Amino acid sequence: MQLDHAFTVPADPDTAWTLFQDLARVAPCMPGAVLDTLDGDAFTGRVKVKVGAVQMSYRGEGRVTRDEATHTMLLDLSGSEARGSGTAAAKVTATLTADPAGTRVRVATDLDITGRPAQFGRGIMAEVGDRIVQQFATRLEALLRDGEPVATTPSATTSTTSATSATSAGAAPVPSAVPTTAGSAAVRPAAEPEAVDLGAAVLPVLLRRAAVPAAAVLVSLVVIRLLNRRSRR
Repeated sequence: MQLDHAFTVPADPDTAWTLFQDLARVAPCMPGAVLDTLDGDAFTGRVKVKVGAVQMSYRGEGRVTRDEATHTMLLDLSGSEARGSGTAAAKVTATLTADPAGTRVRVATDLDITGRPAQFGRGIMAEVGDRIVQQFATRLEALLRDGEPVATTPSATTSTTSATSATSAGAAPVPSAVPTTAGSAAVRPAAEPEAVDLGAAVLPVLLRRAAVPAAAVLVSLVVIRLLNRRSRR
């Protein structure tokens, strides 16, 4: 399943690239995710998602490859449900390019997922991904501005700021941090991740898609009823 997203951060490409190298600082910006260990380019972590009353926790690992010349990062991720048979694997390519408002980040994801989330299909997963990316972009903007991600509720629909809303702010310097590109890096004690609510994002999509066939059925029923009335006359 191929998914494509993009957003803008209010910083020049070099500043944004430096920030993205620090996985320990960027990881908390991702809704529902917690970074457990970080050793050079390898890391482990957890992701928790919620669909209605059902919660799913994934444990996984990943490795990042960087190309500084093109400001491109490749993340190779894999994981499995902590309690269940579902699995997830993804190759994520993030490319940073100059933009009049700062830096444009294009994210291409090749996703392979099994288990309960697989039932949603590409269309719904793409829309859910859009909402999660919007929230991620909002937190990145706060990280650039204040040095810490903005506190938000763990819902894929809580962000009312567009992924491009970061264009309204000027570039800001990245606060100093311990480098994480070589050797082992200190990671804050991992807390239990707060579940990102996929159900809150999926439900509006399902309702919107169901609206057209539902309207067609309603119109058909009205037409049939009118024809029946005429035939009785």
